Amino acid sequence: MAGARWATFDCYGTLIDWNGGIRRTLVRVFGEERADEQLERYHDVEPVLQADGSRTYRDVMAAAMLELGAPEEESDALGHSLPAWEPFPEVRSALEEARGRGWKLAILSNTDRDFIESSLERIGVPFEVSVVASEIGSYKPAHRHWERFFEQTGAPRDRHVHVAQSHFHDVMPAAQLGLRSVWINRLGERAEPPPTRELADLSPLPDTLDELVPE
Repeated sequence: MAGARWATFDCYGTLIDWNGGIRRTLVRVFGEERADEQLERYHDVEPVLQADGSRTYRDVMAAAMLELGAPEEESDALGHSLPAWEPFPEVRSALEEARGRGWKLAILSNTDRDFIESSLERIGVPFEVSVVASEIGSYKPAHRHWERFFEQTGAPRDRHVHVAQSHFHDVMPAAQLGLRSVWINRLGERAEPPPTRELADLSPLPDTLDELVPE
């Protein structure tokens, strides 16, 4: 395994339409007219609730819903809906092509085991490894996901690339760790430090991976 090429991925926002899934639930609970404002608030609230690593992701989402003013009976609305959130349209073909070129795939996710298993089933492409926050007591942007991945696989850092949509949770810590990163910048954001490469979606990813780590 020492010579393998590895691509690690964030899941929600990168492979699964996280904003779309959350927003649909917010529309149902708070109404269309409040959904965008509540989604912005959710992005602010969630990292604070994750900071000490002590909560499961289901508990984080429930606490966030209560912070947004949801009634108690709706606190698990996001947890209930998450298994139905869909992958972005280009994800499956891009991952299948990367696997076909010999890349090993892993997930590093701020979530729980049952959620990631449901989402990987929807994606429909095998992953060799998945590291989830609730099993390691740590949420990205802390470095524990990457540490566990390298411990578990023995993957060589010079043949590894991390792929993610969140600059805060993924691109920044990858830079701190000296790792190559591909920022899937679906929202057209601007942020520092820069990733190794930047793409609008996963369609060009197999070629980008091969460019960064030739076979």
